[in-house]
Formats: sequence, structure tokens, C-alpha cells
Amino acid sequence: MPQIIPIKDLKDTAAISEMCSNSNEPIFVTKNGYGEMVIMSISLYEQYMRKLEVYSKIEEAEQDLKNNDYYNADMAVAELREKYHE
Repeated sequence: MPQIIPIKDLKDTAAISEMCSNSNEPIFVTKNGYGEMVIMSISLYEQYMRKLEVYSKIEEAEQDLKNNDYYNADMAVAELREKYHE
């Protein structure tokens, strides 16, 4: 369940820091009842960035498959045999 806190609670930086450290998901900060920002620990941020990079690579690979822009093992072996005359 996501944690949601009002923006005025950001004044207690020690409590916010501990909350971020102990949470495995982002903390949503509201202003006047509406979403204003998201805070999280550095380790959680880095984890999200790694996932984003993997998803980006998967999307790129899927696009390459759609465009027939790929290099399979048979092609690689044939190229090596031609290059080294085997």
C-alpha cells in the first residue's frame, strides 16, 4: 500500500529520511489534497532505474525483431567461418 503524506510533513527531515529508508516503494507527497511529488531512497531509485534500463533494452529488442534487424547464431557462425576460411 503506498504511503501518502502531506507536504507540511516534509519539515521533519529525520522522520522522512527514516520513512524512505524503511520503505520499499515511493512515498507520495500531496499539496492541498493533490499529488505534488514523490520521494524515495537512493537505493530504491537506483533499483527503479535498473528496471527502466532493462525494459528499455527489451523494447529496443522487440522493435529490432519487428524490423527484421537482428543477428542470429547461424548468421554469426557463417560470418566467422567466412572470415577465418573454415
